[in-house]
Amino acid sequence: MLRKLYLFTFLLTTHSYLIAQEDSTEKKSSFTFTGFVDGYFRSDLAGNLSNNRTSFTNSTGKLALGMISIKGDYTVGKFSFTADLGYGKRATEFAYNDKGVLAYVKQLYASFAASDWLKITAGSWATHVGYELVDPYANRNYSMSYMFSYGPFLHTGAKADLTFGGTGIMIGVANPTDYRKSPTPNKKSLLLQVSQVINENVKLYLNYVGGQRPTDYAKTRQVDMVLTAKASDKFNIGVNGTITSVQIKSGNAYQAGKTWSGLAGYFNYDPKETIGITLRSEVFNDVNQLAALGTASKGASIFANTLSTNIKLKKFTIIPEYRLETANQGVFYNKAGNGRKSASNFLVAAYFKL
Repeated sequence: MLRKLYLFTFLLTTHSYLIAQEDSTEKKSSFTFTGFVDGYFRSDLAGNLSNNRTSFTNSTGKLALGMISIKGDYTVGKFSFTADLGYGKRATEFAYNDKGVLAYVKQLYASFAASDWLKITAGSWATHVGYELVDPYANRNYSMSYMFSYGPFLHTGAKADLTFGGTGIMIGVANPTDYRKSPTPNKKSLLLQVSQVINENVKLYLNYVGGQRPTDYAKTRQVDMVLTAKASDKFNIGVNGTITSVQIKSGNAYQAGKTWSGLAGYFNYDPKETIGITLRSEVFNDVNQLAALGTASKGASIFANTLSTNIKLKKFTIIPEYRLETANQGVFYNKAGNGRKSASNFLVAAYFKL
């Protein structure tokens, strides 16, 4: 799959370059480069690492590198190409199904703007599902939500983006979620998104991904909603809700679907240009033990509150963060390994962005 992608993108960029040389007044080219590095120190206040069940912060009591990342975007005429690479634990967890050089690829895709209202993309890209993104500078909280951690990370395939005024529609076909090369090539996922600009301050996104998982004969369907609203220059909110249905195949038939779900609010306040404060409040229901809690634990509902401050010092941003989680079952642990219904941790993260 990746070799075909390399060949495809090479042909696209070469062809577009030759066309650009023929008519440079109409088809100008541009290149942008960005990069960042991030790291953090996290302390689970109970001293038990198993209390951490979300992505990218799986350490306690030590300094840790998040990711070193570089991204290049090249555009010529109607063609564009993006290469987004990362090194570090964050990148490895994001590309958890990949080995070797593929483990360093976050995104690699080519696009063709067929018209003002249609763009076609082929390659591998970060998912459209959810409010949060893999790059830490794109989020206000450093630690991730449960919904991000157990939803899709990336898709590899082809998609079409259609824009009609304030309405956007995306439809795509991809390998099974998070697989750049599927172990079972005939299985695919359907991708959908409908976005709507309600007014200049409010936007709505409805997302879907569904298909067969390649390794355990199961079907998954996830429906997701994101709403963003700006109340003023200093205050805005985000809302993310999601539900995932899983059907396990038994013999020649699929069992009735079981679900996990989540709902989160993001409350963002910027008293100054250099200071931002965010409270993320998330309810995550995993009573069927499909996601965070697994089959060896107890099904439960978790209420997680994360308070983060972004202190901006030119190209540096420092993020002190406190996270408190409570559950209706004893799914967390103290240092001795005894079950308890709550857990908390404190971290300090920082990133430098070019």
